[in-house]
Amino acid sequence: MSQRKRLPVTLHQLRVFEAVARNLSFTRAADELHLSQPTVSVQVRELAAAVGLPLFQQVGRRIRLSAAGSELLATARTVFDTWDRFEMTVADLQGLRRGALRVSAVTTATYFVPRLLGPFSEAYPGIELSLEVARRDDIVQRLIEGRDDLYIMGVPPTDLEIHAHPVLDNPLVIVAPRGHLLAGRRALPLEVLAEEPFLVREPGSGTRMASERYFQRHGFKPRVRMALGSNEAIKQAVAGGFGVAVLSLHALAMDETRGSLALLDVQGFPIERKWYAVHPRGRPLSIVGRTFLDYLKGEFGRQTDVSTLLADWRAVAARPAGSSRRPRRHKAG
Repeated sequence: MSQRKRLPVTLHQLRVFEAVARNLSFTRAADELHLSQPTVSVQVRELAAAVGLPLFQQVGRRIRLSAAGSELLATARTVFDTWDRFEMTVADLQGLRRGALRVSAVTTATYFVPRLLGPFSEAYPGIELSLEVARRDDIVQRLIEGRDDLYIMGVPPTDLEIHAHPVLDNPLVIVAPRGHLLAGRRALPLEVLAEEPFLVREPGSGTRMASERYFQRHGFKPRVRMALGSNEAIKQAVAGGFGVAVLSLHALAMDETRGSLALLDVQGFPIERKWYAVHPRGRPLSIVGRTFLDYLKGEFGRQTDVSTLLADWRAVAARPAGSSRRPRRHKAG
């Protein structure tokens, strides 16, 4: 019996297939890869011919992976990991002159992570950097799938085999609208906030998880007014007088709403937390990943002085409303 001749399979075809399989959409995969939809369809069709079995099944107007497609997806990701490790090995041999670094971070971390990528890129110009920003649940899913080198988050998952390296203090504080009756008062008991409407992040947010745990330990039940999907939306809502909120101090630094917010001096706050750089235990860091991790540990501590930020915000909260605003500039003539 003669063996059927199989067509060659390329890395490009596997990457196109992985994008379609992850999105379960040819259109979204084409947009992500900056390819036309017919090109994506042709690549997947040729790959299916090489495999000898259908990779997707049509269910109404949607597609889903076939049994062969599910096996190929797992194989493709293993191939990508192996190839990435090879590229990193080559980068090791070249002394960090070439390579790639993929970092993903929760949304709150974007207040400081992008600022640090620039100096790292200048120090290692041959390293191609990519940063993915998403909600915590999506970052955890990327961690499970092993899609990045390092993951920056405030609450590492406890049900996964990971290494979590603390790299920066991440204190949580309570903010209120400028001119709030409690602004400027010192050592407020938590119970004073029992009747205050709280604005919170969406379920699954690290900030929300940490604050809820703290409140539960102290027998405090906040009166939640609404949940919002971003720190920016919460800050604008607080500034508009909709309520108070628990936010990372990093989300307040160098902020345009600064003159509209007040930091409340509540007993037990700030809640002491850390930012962590996370990676899977079963996937050793490349030399690029190790170098960036060491860079994070050093640069974060030097570039952010939490005590100074707290003192600054307390000083702003203690001033009379309007005193922190800059004087208007008058045009000549």
